[in-house]
This record gives sequence, C-alpha cells and structure tokens, in this order.
Amino acid sequence: MRSNDCYRVGAALTGERAERRLAAVLAADVAGYSRLMGSDEKRTLADLKHLRGTLVDPQISAHHGRIVKTTGDGMLVEFASVVDAVECAEKVQREMAARNREVAAEARIEFRIGIHLGDIIIDDNDIFGDGVNIAARLEGLAEPGGICISDDAQRQFRGKVDFVFADMGQQTLKNIAEPMRTWQIRLGASASTMPATSPRPAPSLVLPDKPSIAVLPFQNMSGDPDQEYFADGMVEDIITALSRVKWFFVIARNSSFTYKGRHVDIRQVGRELGVRYVLEGSIRKAGNRVRITGQLIEAATGNHIWADKFEGGLEDIFELQDRITETVVATIEPSLQVAEIRRSSFKPTGSLDAYDLYLRALSQYYVLSRESLDDALLLLNKAIALDSDYAFAKAFAAQITVCAGARTGPPWRRSPSGPGWRGRR
Repeated sequence: MRSNDCYRVGAALTGERAERRLAAVLAADVAGYSRLMGSDEKRTLADLKHLRGTLVDPQISAHHGRIVKTTGDGMLVEFASVVDAVECAEKVQREMAARNREVAAEARIEFRIGIHLGDIIIDDNDIFGDGVNIAARLEGLAEPGGICISDDAQRQFRGKVDFVFADMGQQTLKNIAEPMRTWQIRLGASASTMPATSPRPAPSLVLPDKPSIAVLPFQNMSGDPDQEYFADGMVEDIITALSRVKWFFVIARNSSFTYKGRHVDIRQVGRELGVRYVLEGSIRKAGNRVRITGQLIEAATGNHIWADKFEGGLEDIFELQDRITETVVATIEPSLQVAEIRRSSFKPTGSLDAYDLYLRALSQYYVLSRESLDDALLLLNKAIALDSDYAFAKAFAAQITVCAGARTGPPWRRSPSGPGWRGRR
C-alpha cells in the first residue's frame, strides 16, 4: 500500500471533525519525471522551476486557484469554480505544447492533469476525501500533455466553454467503489468544428525487453457472489508466482485489476499496459472441488496462444497454481528451465482453512475502510491460529496494523493478545 493510501486510512480511522465543502480539485504531475531526473537532474529541476514561475503558478493565481500542496513532480490545487479549473488547465497545457515544439522529445516536460468536482475535507489548510482521491486517479488516466475530467465536472461547464470533450467511457478507479464516466479535453480543437464524442486515441507503452504479461481478474463462475474473494485471491497468487521468475516482466495487481468487471479488447489492454501477453480465465468452486480455465492471448494480434483447464480438489490448490504458472511460462519462453520455475514456487501453508481465511482477508483489505481492515485483521488472526507458521498471514497482518496506525496510534480495539500474536506490543 502506498503512503498516501495509508494516510487516507489513518485519517478515516480518527473520526475527527473537519470543515467540508464542494470544490473543483486539480491534480497534476510530470509525465516521465523519474526518467527526466535520471537523464539530467539539474536541467530538469531548473526547467520545472522556470515553468512554475513563468506559467503554472501565474495561471493558477489568475484563475483564483489555491495551491494546496506540491511534490517533487506535481501539485494539488483547489478552485471554487470548475470553469476556472478547466480554463487554467487548458491554458497551461496549450502553452506547454507551444514551448515544447522547440525542445527535444527526450527532454520535454509534459504535465498530466486530472480535475474533479466533489466534496472535500479541509484540515490544517490541507484537503482530503474522495474529491481529492478521484482527481488524483483521473490525473493517472490523462495522457502526457492532456487533461482528464470526471463526469461531475464536465456537467458543470458543458456549453460554457468552447472545448471539445472526448468520452472515455466508464473507468474503474482504484479505491473508488463505483465506476465513473470520464472525459478528456482535446486541446487545439474547437467544439464548433468537432463532435463532442470524438474517440479517444489509446496511448501505447513501449514493450519491455523481456517477456511481459498482465493477468486479468478471473471470472467467478460459481454463481455465488460471496466467492468473488476466492477468484481474486487466486489471481493474485498467480501474479505473485509469475513475478518470481526473473525472466518475466509482470504487471502489478493494482494495474491489471482496473479492468475488473469490464468487457475490454485485449489489444487495448496490451497497448495501455505495455505487455506482449494477457492471461485471462475463470474459476468455478463447488464444494471441495475447483476448476480453473485459462487462456493466454498475444496482445498485439488478439490471437489465442494457449488455452487449458485445470481441475482438482481444494487440497491440490497450490499444485494447480504451480501448474498454471509453469504452463504459462513454458508457453511464452520454451527455453526457460522448468527447474527454475519450480524453484521459485513454494507452498505457503498446509492448512486449506487458513488459506481460505487469508483470501477473505485479502478481499477485505482492498475495501480500505475501518470496518473492512478490522475484519481483515480478525480473519488473519484466525488463519494464524490455524497455522502458526503461516508467514504470509503474519506479514499481511503486520502491514495492516502499521498502515492503520501510521497516524492514529494503536488502532484496533480488539485485544492484541489473540492467537498468533504472542510477544506483540
């Protein structure tokens, strides 16, 4: 979990009362900042300081914005008006595009901007809440030099400015419960000459120089929504197993799970995540039996490379995971040594009940609320009670406790002396 997510959870657990208001929130960062700093740190810092002093900060001030905070490569800005926020962003991006015409592509500073209208919490001149979180997620969806806005923001100034909006459709944003319709502003186009629903060009990422794969969320075929945690947990374990193979580049869960519940073109997934292969499938759990189907697809062409199904009892679940991993690796790169694959796999616990509790805790963890984290810790305590050597469960419980206690001190009302927690203070 990233530090800002930890802070968000900690703030939620405190129950502190603070001022609330509706505001337009703008989040911005520099695309490829680490690359630019690695190439020429001194020049990048000087260029960024010059841009802020001559363009960014003056435009924010001219449009009545308030800079809430800055980081090395980004900032968070509050506006009272959505129109002011969007016009400020559009002028900054348009001027940046003009300046970059004279700059080599590898040295260009390009901003990504996300804008949302929502409820925020003000505390010590800082702002928090879903309004801030959504703006930050939208910034991550924006292309370099582009602006991504929420549907709530777009409705407020539709017809008031002569901008072209491209509909990006429903997007699943990390840690946001419901999918959200989003839009991008097409710079350099007039609404009077172009339709407002121009299709969004999909950005393409450069493929890494080794086999790359994204594992999409598997479909739960059990007919029981309560088994969703099992399917998601299985996929996370497959991702972890694949990532242990040193020849592989594996997309993290947080990125691949943005496609959960969406019908997407595999070629689009390949372009957006920058991978050669995509693994998708389904899981059906009935009683003590489980069936896993998987298919490996070449992202560039959409061609199916391999498809198979794996069946067994729950007592064989780790063996099934290893078979899937080994088959996928061997299919993508036949020259890989099977011994290396087997060496990288291991059985985390001998207790199937403890493993089931671990998967349930994993599902609760990603909800990121006080109640869900409390429930996750309780489930992990039960798993540890069943298998006192279950290292994954202990490490996971420690992570939740440290994260939730980052701002609030000891956060859990339950006794820390439960099973598996001997010696904890």
